[in-house]
Amino acid sequence: MKKHIPNAFTMMNLFSGCIALSMAFSGSFSGVVIWVLIAAVFDFFDGFAARLLGVTSPLGKELDSLADIVSFGVAPASAVFILLRNFSVYPPYLTDVSPYIPFMAYLIPVFSALRLGKFNLDEKQTASFLGLPTPANALFWISYCYGVQHIAPVNVGLLYLTLGLILVLSLLMVSNIPMFSFKIKTGKIKGNERQILLVGFMIVFIVLWGILGIAAGILAYIVISLVSTWR
Repeated sequence: MKKHIPNAFTMMNLFSGCIALSMAFSGSFSGVVIWVLIAAVFDFFDGFAARLLGVTSPLGKELDSLADIVSFGVAPASAVFILLRNFSVYPPYLTDVSPYIPFMAYLIPVFSALRLGKFNLDEKQTASFLGLPTPANALFWISYCYGVQHIAPVNVGLLYLTLGLILVLSLLMVSNIPMFSFKIKTGKIKGNERQILLVGFMIVFIVLWGILGIAAGILAYIVISLVSTWR
């Protein structure tokens, strides 16, 4: 019986991702935020339960990736699609191609799938990651869409910013740039400096900008990882 518990959490992750997907197409960015965060909680507990109960399995690993591609790939990408289709303003010279531009959002699940496939084959990515983790990318996009939905209709610059971020973050997911894990493994500051710094930034950003602060925090995570790599 206990071997099915982690997979049950994984299925709840997938179920939450499907609800987030429906929220995206109804234009409820707040609903997307809520349900992707719920999916992230289930995603954490499936691995935690598997390790706690000692029932890790190849099936669980594959199910986890399949759930993640929906919850952290297709669902946030659909929110970006709706942002670009229903909320963004296009300059006159893009009028003819504007119906097609929103489909660029689906580069997010394409590169998320590549990222998850690489992760499953690379046993070195346990204490740290190579490339931007898929859940971090998802958190960026759901908070970004929620935060800019009201100004996107009056700011054409956000259109270019959104398209540029799609390309940059998608490429970061499949890059070989080392990025640290969010997990704090000990109660000591030494060895956890980056995680503590990120938590501090995240708190400040959320206080200043609300849900949009999560997106700023993910960008801070990327910057801290890059600085740590190049120093």
